[in-house]
Amino acid sequence: MHAQFFTRTFHFRFPAGTSRGVLYSKTSSFLLLKKAGVIALGECSTIPGLSPDPEGLYMPKIEEVCQKLNAGILPEDIDLNAFPSIRFGLEVALTDLRNGGLRILFPSDFTEGKQGIPINGLIWMGTKDFMNEQINRKLKEGYRCLKMKVGALDFGTEVQILKDIRAKFGPNELEIRLDANGAFLPENALSSLETLSEYHIHSVEQPVKPGQYETLQQICRYSPIPVALDEELIAYPPEKAKELLREIKPAYVILKPSLLGGFAVSKQWIDAAGQTDTGWWVTSALESNVGLNAIAQWAFTLNNPLPQGLGTGQLYHNNILSPLVIRNSSLWYDADAEWENITSAQ
Repeated sequence: MHAQFFTRTFHFRFPAGTSRGVLYSKTSSFLLLKKAGVIALGECSTIPGLSPDPEGLYMPKIEEVCQKLNAGILPEDIDLNAFPSIRFGLEVALTDLRNGGLRILFPSDFTEGKQGIPINGLIWMGTKDFMNEQINRKLKEGYRCLKMKVGALDFGTEVQILKDIRAKFGPNELEIRLDANGAFLPENALSSLETLSEYHIHSVEQPVKPGQYETLQQICRYSPIPVALDEELIAYPPEKAKELLREIKPAYVILKPSLLGGFAVSKQWIDAAGQTDTGWWVTSALESNVGLNAIAQWAFTLNNPLPQGLGTGQLYHNNILSPLVIRNSSLWYDADAEWENITSAQ
């Protein structure tokens, strides 16, 4: 087997606002594995300020991984504990290699184009007009579950946006999920959630910054809105997942395989959630269509009926062309479409 890597920068169609700042572009690294005429691909995707991978050591680590693989060292003997996104990319590339390099990692009714995956419509932070524009477009496209990022605008403005939505669509017509990305201060988180609860919110992701376990435990206990953990999982040992969920008692956990370190680690969290009566769903984390494809195929095999967070394929104007399409608020795999060939020149 021969291993190499290359990078590609993707540009957002619009300024993507979060409580951690505005994103205009994002670079991913791609692991390329070649063996017996088969070319396989895996994406190593990080998010600045969120991914735990050491930024200054990142590129040398990918080079090291390729060197070790080319020297015949087994993938499982390469230490990637501090580099979850590289572990994810390697896991995807190896799975693709075993399956013939066709980007079909988990064959199913999804990859055959027979069934789609229900997804939520993602609403990015921005001006009130920009957010309302996104909401109206998603509703026209048939979405009945919206995920809205909060915490960057004036709180009163965000409340007004929710009020306007609920004036048109009741909770039986439209499910609203909120993602705070840790934006609320511990001292006012519960009062803010109390205000937001008037608008029949399905759940709120990561209301406060991760690592504040006692605060988060109190929020989960008293919040009128079900709390979902997201960033909290990234740096937490997955072997202690059940312990965390029993202590904090969130209503849901949100699984991002490229931030957690791959499908096996994500499955540990799913198993822990099942043992603690915790809900869950899977979401992508700004990967290109290569990473999104892998996550979507895996998520389909889990048979979770909740809308998944897999609507990020339309974020970039220079995304890698793929069979992934969104129809009627579901993600589909067009079995007749082809992948853009980005490996031939590598």
